[in-house]
Amino acid sequence: MEKKFHKNYLKITAFVVGSFGPIFFLGTMLPTSEPARWTLDLLSLPLDGLQNYDAPTTRFLSALTGGFLLGWGVMIWCLQHWVYDFAPEAVRRTVLSGLLSWFLLDSAGSIASGNASNAFFNIIVLLIAVGPLWKSAKE
Repeated sequence: MEKKFHKNYLKITAFVVGSFGPIFFLGTMLPTSEPARWTLDLLSLPLDGLQNYDAPTTRFLSALTGGFLLGWGVMIWCLQHWVYDFAPEAVRRTVLSGLLSWFLLDSAGSIASGNASNAFFNIIVLLIAVGPLWKSAKE
């Protein structure tokens, strides 16, 4: 893999992570919560409509989640744009460390909370977000 390819792929990683932010932000208000509710329903298969955003605590947690995910996506984008050229391997390892940390804790929590299907979806998101970043880039 070339460094230029890695640098460009980091934009995909940033989008994959950050795109969940606005979805969960919409969950903070009942009139716009359907995309977030449906996403939770999908991630906790089967699609049965049991996931809802009726509780204010769920909407608050959705606000926090949306903010963290958007911020993390923006951070990856900024690392790609402002730091990668100076420290490509450090940026790659940093992003990989964050993705693996998310994957392990999110998947363990999903399984512990009775939503093991989300661990399967996490594998797909991890593979897309990591892409070629699993291997060091060559000049």
